[in-house]
Amino acid sequence: MNIAIVCYPTFGGSGVLATELGKALAEKNHNIHFITYQQPVRLSGFHANIFYHEVRVPTYPLFDYPPYETALASMMVDVVNNYDIDLLHVHYAIPHASTAYMAKQILAKQGKKIPVITTLHGTDITLIGRDKTYKPVVSFSMEESEILTAVSNNLKEETYKNFSINKSIEVIYNFVDVGRFNKKPVEAFRKMIAPNDEKIIVHASNFRKVKRVMDVVEVFLQLNKKTPCKLLLIGDGPDRPEIEAFARRANHIGDIKFLGKQEQMEDLLPLADLFLLPSEYESFGLTALEAMAAEVPVISTNVGGLPEINIHGHTGYMSNVGDINDMCENAFSILSDKEVHKAFKQNALTQAKKFDINKIVPQYETLYETLLK
Repeated sequence: MNIAIVCYPTFGGSGVLATELGKALAEKNHNIHFITYQQPVRLSGFHANIFYHEVRVPTYPLFDYPPYETALASMMVDVVNNYDIDLLHVHYAIPHASTAYMAKQILAKQGKKIPVITTLHGTDITLIGRDKTYKPVVSFSMEESEILTAVSNNLKEETYKNFSINKSIEVIYNFVDVGRFNKKPVEAFRKMIAPNDEKIIVHASNFRKVKRVMDVVEVFLQLNKKTPCKLLLIGDGPDRPEIEAFARRANHIGDIKFLGKQEQMEDLLPLADLFLLPSEYESFGLTALEAMAAEVPVISTNVGGLPEINIHGHTGYMSNVGDINDMCENAFSILSDKEVHKAFKQNALTQAKKFDINKIVPQYETLYETLLK
């Protein structure tokens, strides 16, 4: 099949999932055409049947806000016409689903029918999409997609709760390449981070309010009083300056390392003893799943789609949003006993295997084949 994938190229879950899906499909000899405004961060190296089409938006004095959607729709039309595309798979409803509808109508006028699959990822439904500025367009474009998928049952329920749509939604979970993440940590790296064999705690996110990164630091500071540990904060975003200032005031800046955006998460996650994800909401929690694939137990909140992957008392623990004390106690209960920690690590890996790339990607292939028939 010739498949065009439209996504954001960033470190966010929707962009990561879309890119990894495209790479996996290419491995199965499908031709994959990525359409976005810069090369996706997870798209590295040469792939004979992966193609990248950059959307360029000319700037004119007339436009305070360059019309990206118009340029994107034109690029979709161009790629479909010139590369014999079978279907468009757009990730994240805003603005990709509505733009795909525009492209579909243009192509229909040219006598070409192109089906569209829209995959919902989270904040496109639970936050941005609910804003009255966007809601009518989001609702319409979801209805006009031939197939609608969501990355968790929770997101499916949230979509029906917040939008008046009649379209059926198929749940296809996010996935992880377990073989990529499940590898032994490099001891030399671990010694550099924790020279006295301290426990290593990891958090990865886009440092936005919904991720509650300050909660990560507060859990760490409490936990560090009970057992020596180091904290690795991976990612970047608007809350980072405040978090760094707080770490300095707490006189723990030496124990907390800000690593910024990292592409090779498979080299970092195996170093961790525990992964913290105290988000206010997660439609799925892809970073938690990647940590579990690296045999890392997860301490998370009990919101959104997290209960669908993090099994309380088995792969880690879940707490109410903002319950720092409970998160700390749960973390300590895992880290303070080697046998308990070992059991949680094994359970985390076993759970991650249920979401392995080799189990999930064929579900998308089946969906494509059904649509084209």
